[in-house]
Amino acid sequence: MTAATPKIRFPHRHLLGIEGLSPDEISELLDLSESHVEQNRQTDKKRTTLRGRTCINLFFENSTRTRTSFELAGKRLGADVINMSVSTSSIKKGETLIDTAMTLNAMHPDVLVVRHPDSGAVQLLSEKVNCAVINGGDGRHEHPTQALLDALTIRRRKGKLSGLCVAICGDIMHSRVARSNIRLLSIMGARVRVVAPPTLLPAEIGRFGVETFHHMKEGLKDCDIVMMLRLQLERMNGSFVPSVREYFRFYGLDYAKLKVAKPDALIMHPGPMNRGVEIDGELADDIDRSVIREQVEMGVAVRMACLETLTGALPQSGGKT
Repeated sequence: MTAATPKIRFPHRHLLGIEGLSPDEISELLDLSESHVEQNRQTDKKRTTLRGRTCINLFFENSTRTRTSFELAGKRLGADVINMSVSTSSIKKGETLIDTAMTLNAMHPDVLVVRHPDSGAVQLLSEKVNCAVINGGDGRHEHPTQALLDALTIRRRKGKLSGLCVAICGDIMHSRVARSNIRLLSIMGARVRVVAPPTLLPAEIGRFGVETFHHMKEGLKDCDIVMMLRLQLERMNGSFVPSVREYFRFYGLDYAKLKVAKPDALIMHPGPMNRGVEIDGELADDIDRSVIREQVEMGVAVRMACLETLTGALPQSGGKT
């Protein structure tokens, strides 16, 4: 069984961010992802689409969801998948990122999935290798496959992206998920709001083309989607919030704050969740409102579509270009 052939040729060698993608290219990736959702629900989940291809997951930051879903995605398409543990690699012995890129390039992989704590590191690596590179999240910059899986989750539930009102709430400053979602949703015609305390908004928020709110009840009013973000304490140098308890009181999502959104508003969270910090645990588990588990399922399908699309532009035999 083979996957649906993309109707348009994806013109990009890498997937480093949402920025630069067209509405048609985003829709094509989402459409291809749809076919993989159904595949992943079958008893026989494997295909041979990427047989003979090698995918390396190179993660400089821990991420159970992203790494595992990329691993599953590659294996379900028939690729050989290697997970590189940076904690035991030569990088810990002083090897530079460029040295690592050159070493991996000599092994002739077809796709590198890279997560790195520094913004721009994935692009730098992509310039030193011959294979396709997918950004699994770099610093505060972008996390394109997370935005794609969020968009797929919304589209499957709401039937569209255009015209929806989406509120992204919480730690916007440190969130690459927020940046990628803002870009994708804006490209696809959604109306995007951000809701956060002033200390957790980036200085350049005015250039993002979003509506900005500092109070949850104002920002959530009549929204179709409420997307909560994790409070990224590990990226904070200094005091950004008075306390976790105070943060939940004013910015944690609970049923009382959700009342001002539309009655059928959906709740999203990229994970991992801090229950009782950015979201009430009972609300997170509410099967009528929360699509958090569905986001995890869509992640595998979207990453399958990305791997398939990018490898489709690689040479089928002989040397790489």
